[in-house]
Amino acid sequence: QVQLVESGGGLVQAGGSLRLSCAASGRTFSVYTMGWFRQAPGKEREFVAAITWSSGSNYCADSVKGRFTISRDKAKNTVYLQMNSLKPEDRAVYYCAARSRTMYRLVVAPNEYDYWGQGTQVTVSS
Repeated sequence: QVQLVESGGGLVQAGGSLRLSCAASGRTFSVYTMGWFRQAPGKEREFVAAITWSSGSNYCADSVKGRFTISRDKAKNTVYLQMNSLKPEDRAVYYCAARSRTMYRLVVAPNEYDYWGQGTQVTVSS
């Protein structure tokens, strides 16, 4: 099994920045892809970004492209989401996810990921 723990959420002013972290433990050798999703109150869980663990190839949703960046530190078994130019519509609980299969193309459906963290709240003042 794989355990994921998110951190770094909080309250920020519109236009500000925040960096989320996700630390993985357990059978991390089985992880090929990691991603970030978010869910706002009353809305469906939404894909944000994903990264291939081995190569570092990464993808972002159109809604955050140019503002958010996903990265990973293989030595620390940690994935990051750097969020810049935050907007009120970015307010949500952000979840880290891991997939135990390689990603030849962008995978955005939550049910295609095998492990999930507990989530961390991001609030952007309006």
